[in-house]
Order: sequence, then structure tokens, then C-alpha cells
Amino acid sequence: MWAAGRLRKGARPSEPDRILSQIEAVDVEISVVLGRSVLPMSQLLRMGRGAVIPLDASERDEVWILANNHPVARGEIEIRDDRIAITVTRPADVYDFMAGAA
Repeated sequence: MWAAGRLRKGARPSEPDRILSQIEAVDVEISVVLGRSVLPMSQLLRMGRGAVIPLDASERDEVWILANNHPVARGEIEIRDDRIAITVTRPADVYDFMAGAA
């Protein structure tokens, strides 16, 4: 039983409140994929600090936004002051991501 938004002593939370509490406790890792590259393992092993890996993307391409390594959206990179941000532009197409579409 809720009273003025608070749980009364001895009362149990309602099912929706309990579920919402469980959902809020879940951590989700967000990643942004700027581009991809295919390299032979021998080249990768020779790379050292400062090596540059060319990507299959240009400056204006949309990026992939992943939640727990699952594509959920596409976005655009924005630079504000000294910070990099991503603006969500549309939902992701999982099949395009798997196929390596830009």
C-alpha cells in the first residue's frame, strides 16, 4: 500500500513498483562503433603504440549505437567544447549491422 508516494511500514510494494525497481537496477553497457577494418593478424601483431587503423567510414557517416553489444540505434557524432557526443538519428537495423553496412 502506498501513501503519498511512500511505502507504509509493513506494506509490500505493488507488482509494477517491484518490477520497475528491478529494471532500474540493471546496468547496460553502451558502445559506439565508428567504423570497421579488416587486417591480417600478422599486421595487427606488428602494431605498436600510436599505430593508425584505417576505418571503412568517413567523417559524416552515421555511427552504430550498441547496448550490451546489440545494435539498437544509429547516430551522428557531435563535438561540443571538448566533449564528444552522439545524437540518436534512427533505430538500428540488426541485419545491416551484421552485414557490415555503413
